[in-house]
Amino acid sequence: MEVKKIFIADDDEAIVDATAMMLEMAGYEVRHTLNGATVQNDVLNRPDLVLLDIWMSGIDGRDVCRMLKADPATLDIPVLMISAGRDIKESALASGANDFLAKPFDMDDLLEKVAKLIGN
Repeated sequence: MEVKKIFIADDDEAIVDATAMMLEMAGYEVRHTLNGATVQNDVLNRPDLVLLDIWMSGIDGRDVCRMLKADPATLDIPVLMISAGRDIKESALASGANDFLAKPFDMDDLLEKVAKLIGN
């Protein structure tokens, strides 16, 4: 069975480290960036899912999501957006995200959403 790949884009290194560790313990291969401006190029290696923070320094994750969904090379990659702002779920979904998870999140909720989005 092929290992599913997840790409995390979040400018909070502690969130990235903790989330990556949990996903790796669950059997996923994880890559990440702390720079939202590099996401579009970073996902050209075709991860099975992008975990994308909405508010990153220098760029809005919703703009990144719109770019990914507008590009034929990446439009079919599921995007799970995360944010500390609970009242922005609608704008996350409107930008093309497949699902949304509010921070702080329970790791079981994250794993459940990831599995649903990538068909695990």
